[in-house]
Amino acid sequence: MEKKKIVLIGAGSAMFTQGLVFDLMESKIGIKWQLALVDIDPKALEIMRLLCEKMLRAKGSEIELMYSTDRRDVLKGADFVVSTIAVGGRRAWEQDVIIPRKYDIFQPVGDSVGPGGISRAMRMIPAIVDITKDIIKFCPDAYFFNYANPMTTVCRAVRKSTGFPIIGLCHGVKNGQRRLARFAGLDPENVSGYAVGINHFVILYDFRYKGKNVWPLIKESIRKQEGAEPGVKIGPLSRDFIERYTAYPVSDDRHYSEFEGMCMLKGNYYGKTLGIDVYSFERTISWGDEIYQQAEQLAYSNQELPQDYFKRFEGEHEQLIEIICSIYYDERKVFSVNIPNEGSVLDLPWHAVLEMPAVATGNGFVRMRIDNYPTLFSSMIAKHLEIAELTVEAALQGDRNLFLEAVLRGGYIINKNSAAKMVDELLRAQKQYLPQFA
Repeated sequence: MEKKKIVLIGAGSAMFTQGLVFDLMESKIGIKWQLALVDIDPKALEIMRLLCEKMLRAKGSEIELMYSTDRRDVLKGADFVVSTIAVGGRRAWEQDVIIPRKYDIFQPVGDSVGPGGISRAMRMIPAIVDITKDIIKFCPDAYFFNYANPMTTVCRAVRKSTGFPIIGLCHGVKNGQRRLARFAGLDPENVSGYAVGINHFVILYDFRYKGKNVWPLIKESIRKQEGAEPGVKIGPLSRDFIERYTAYPVSDDRHYSEFEGMCMLKGNYYGKTLGIDVYSFERTISWGDEIYQQAEQLAYSNQELPQDYFKRFEGEHEQLIEIICSIYYDERKVFSVNIPNEGSVLDLPWHAVLEMPAVATGNGFVRMRIDNYPTLFSSMIAKHLEIAELTVEAALQGDRNLFLEAVLRGGYIINKNSAAKMVDELLRAQKQYLPQFA
């Protein structure tokens, strides 16, 4: 049996690591796995090491476990490298979102676009570029899969500064198709579609059930404003999008609202304020803290893991092993990935990182030609690609003025003096993570 090595950088991400280890244990692809866990936080690493050891022991798995706080200790010989890092963790993330509130900008997530996403990019881009340089040095033939946000700017910055073929992965398209199917009472296993855009604003414009166009059924369900499956909802902004354009922004309102800048003004999301009245940001942070605390308790407990810990769940990890299998066996399955456009969508720049369908082959990912993407959608995406390019340069160069320009191009804050104050406050709050701005 052939041995393959996968290095997970940012292993302190409890849910991702749990899901990946479960999938590795359940995979039947004829590979003997070495799994190397990396996290710069020694305590977070120890927690995940203990949990992984418990998981492997409970299932009698032969996966070989390695771990280090220094990725250079384990990168040599890696076949696959996965990044789930979050520079500064949830405490830094809080500042990305809470500081802009002082300037009347309210974000429910703040990890991709808007002031929060741009601020996050300043921390994340240099860190992932540095990881890439180590991959080039220690395992240049490895596949590098990135799950860390902001996805679009991170992948663009790595490609632009190093040329390394980083692949951005997100479960947004799969999750969005599944949500839309359940809302309309359809079996998610029998739907298919085309979705193209940028991460967290990917537009599903062709949607079928058993090969048949189902947009009329989707619109009928939307007009009833109730899903066939209890608890499955489509946000009002996304419902409007479906009615107007016969297409769906797959990440739904929680993310899509941040790409419609005016929604981030106080009380401007259907009379509610994003991140406070709806899609509570504080609740998201609290939930993340709770997940970490639960992981810590389980790790240090003298008891073995409960059986429900091994229950399969949906999440960012869910397609990674399937992708690796498609590459390893040249199965040529289609996945949504974040890669440079390079002519796939003619209306958008060659270099732009798009989230779009590509075929996973023995020679890597092969882009699909998207020759029916509506020009209107290209124009929607183009604005955010322009901001992304400014963000990348600001992060790579440590240029405060480009940071400010990226914020101003969003249109949600038009007073330059206020925008400059906000940018400077964000830079001060994140100073320890921004050596390029020194």
